[in-house]
Amino acid sequence: MPVVPFDRCFDAQYGLEIVSEDIEGEGVARGRIEVREKHLTEHGFVHGGVFASAAETLASRGTAFAVIPHGFAAMGLSNDTTSLEPVLDGTVHFEARVLSRAHDMWLWAIEARDDAGRPCAYSRVSVAVRAVPAEGS
Repeated sequence: MPVVPFDRCFDAQYGLEIVSEDIEGEGVARGRIEVREKHLTEHGFVHGGVFASAAETLASRGTAFAVIPHGFAAMGLSNDTTSLEPVLDGTVHFEARVLSRAHDMWLWAIEARDDAGRPCAYSRVSVAVRAVPAEGS
């Protein structure tokens, strides 16, 4: 169960909207961000950190909701995000797919596309799965 409601956490501050999550079924989570001036670099295109942040959240959140009920925690381990094309406006659409669900680490591939369907960024995110220590240990 989340400690901070989604509408008050970091991701809400930059405008990530979760569109759909089917982690147990097809292993996919989708999100989007409507581009605002606050997302842009001084040169006028979406900052790479926006792509990386959304990728991290979709992967970590997807893993967490699958493992927390079994007494585990999910923590971002690595995030390799590559910007492919500049985005100036519109909406960025994200699709995160689980590549591996190992017992101690999940691996995700996340694609970001603009409204025209052009690939804008690609991320590979690994999420550590760890046992939650008992209280007082």
